[in-house]
Amino acid sequence: MTKEQEIMDYLHRNVFDPILASPKASEKVKKGVRLTIARMSRLDAARMRQYYWSAVCQSENAFAFAELLKAEQMPRLEDVLEDFRRRFNDDWLRRP
Repeated sequence: MTKEQEIMDYLHRNVFDPILASPKASEKVKKGVRLTIARMSRLDAARMRQYYWSAVCQSENAFAFAELLKAEQMPRLEDVLEDFRRRFNDDWLRRP
C-alpha cells in the first residue's frame, strides 16, 4: 500500500466515510468532503500532510467548514489530529 493510500484510508475511515454515510449530514457538508477528497487524492503523501495541517490550522475557509461540521455533529480533521500526527510523522514519510 502506498503512503498516499494509507493517509486516504485513514481519513476515509475516521472522517470522510462517516460523514458521507450519515443521513444527518447536509448536502453542503457532503459536497465539502467530496471536494476535500478530490483535492487530496491528487497529492503525494508529503503534500497530503501539508494540506491536512493547512485545513486544521491556517485556512479561514477551513475554520468555517470545521464549525459547520461541529454544528452538524460530524467528525472533523481536528478530532483526529493527535492520532494523525502520531501515525503520519516525519519518520513515516522517510520510510520506503
